[in-house]
Amino acid sequence: MRKILLLALFTLYAFSLDLTLEIVKDVGERPAIVIEDSSTDINSRIDAKFFKLLVGDLEVTAHFNVDNQKHLADFAAPIAYKTYQNKNYLLRYKLYNDDFGKLRADIRYMDLKNGKEILTKSYSITDRERYPFLAHAIIVDINNAAGFPDVSFLKRFVIFSKYTKPKHADIVISDYTLTYQKTVVRGGLNLFPKWANAKQDSFYYTAFENEPTLYRVNIYKGTRQKIISSPGMLVCSDVSDDGSKLLLTMAPKMQPDIYEYNLVTKQLHRVTRYPGIDVNGNYIENEHKVVFVSDRLGYPTIFSKRIGARAVERVVYHGRNNSACSAFGDYVVYSSRETDNAFGRNTFNLYLASTKSDYIRRLTANGVNIFPRFGIDGETIMYIKEFGRQSGLGIIRLRYNKAYIYPLQVGKIQSLDW
Repeated sequence: MRKILLLALFTLYAFSLDLTLEIVKDVGERPAIVIEDSSTDINSRIDAKFFKLLVGDLEVTAHFNVDNQKHLADFAAPIAYKTYQNKNYLLRYKLYNDDFGKLRADIRYMDLKNGKEILTKSYSITDRERYPFLAHAIIVDINNAAGFPDVSFLKRFVIFSKYTKPKHADIVISDYTLTYQKTVVRGGLNLFPKWANAKQDSFYYTAFENEPTLYRVNIYKGTRQKIISSPGMLVCSDVSDDGSKLLLTMAPKMQPDIYEYNLVTKQLHRVTRYPGIDVNGNYIENEHKVVFVSDRLGYPTIFSKRIGARAVERVVYHGRNNSACSAFGDYVVYSSRETDNAFGRNTFNLYLASTKSDYIRRLTANGVNIFPRFGIDGETIMYIKEFGRQSGLGIIRLRYNKAYIYPLQVGKIQSLDW
C-alpha cells in the first residue's frame, strides 16, 4: 500500500490558442456595468451571496468594468439613465421563490447608451442549494448578448477529490467558486476524478480498495460501473473526444506506463514502454499523439509520443522538475518545481508551452501552484493553489493575464477536473 501511495503522490506532483496570444492590458477600455437588485421576498443571506456571485462572474469574464455597489430598484421601474450616465450596461435582477417551489431569477439587461433592452429572461432551479449556477448562467448569457467571447466555463461543474482524514478522500462536485459543493463519493480513498464527457453527466475515479479500481459514475442516475482494476497504480488522466477511449496510468508490475483503454472493445494498448516512470498522459494532435510526464532524463519533465510509434520527443526544455501537465490542441500547461528545499515548502509555478515551437510563458509568480487543467475554451486554466495547510481553486484567464483564487474552507484538494 505504501508503494501505491508513493506512486499516486508522484502522479499528483509529477501529473485553439494562438502562439501570439494577445494579452489585453488596457482594462480601462472595458465597458462599465452596474447591477440593480429587485429582490424582495428572499433569504437575505442568499440574496447577498447571489449579488457577490454576479459581481465575481463579471470580473472573471474580464470583459467588463464592474460597479461592485448594490443598487436597489423595483423590477418594473423606469431606468435611471441620468444616474448611470457613466455606465454602458445595466443588469437588473429579481430573485424569488415561485409558486411551484423553485428558486427563480428574472433579469432585464439594458444598453444604457442607446436605451435598448438587450435581454429579458427568466431562470429557475429546483434545488435551491444550486443557486450559484443561476448566477453563472445569467452572466454567460449577458456576456454573449453583448457580443463578447464565450464564457460558458463559468457554469460548468468542477469535480475534485478532497482529503478528509488520513487515507480517506471524498469526491465532490462544485461550481468554480466553491460556493456550491455536493459530495458524490465518500468512504475510503477516492482519487483522481475525471469527467467522462463534455456533458458532464458521468465521471471516472480511482478507488484504492484491495487493488486500485477505476469506476464510472453517472451523477443523474446514481449508478456506478467498474471499468478496470490493476495492481500497483491506476489513474484515468484523459478521455477521447467521443468518450470511447481512456488514457490510463497503470503499473501492473510496479512499473508505471501510459496505456490506452478502448471502452467498446475492452482492449488495453500499452502506449509507453520505459523502465522508469511515465505518468499523466494527455491527448494532443487530434488524439494521434500523447504528452506525458517522464523521468527519462533523471528528473520529471514533459515528453510526447505518437500512439503506435516508438520515437519519443521532449516537449519542455525549461526547468528540471516539470510535472502535472494538461493539454489543449497543441499547447501544454504544466507545473514546475523551482526550488529544492528539503526542509521547507517548495515553490511550484505554472507554465504554458507549445508542442510545435519553443514558445513558453510563465503563468504564476510564487507559491505552490499544481495540477493545472485547461477549460473548454482553451483560454482558461484551473489549478490547485496551496497555502499553508489549506488549498483552493485558482483560475487563470490567459488572454487577459488575470488570476483569481477561491479557497476551500474544509479539507484539502488532491486533484480536479472541469
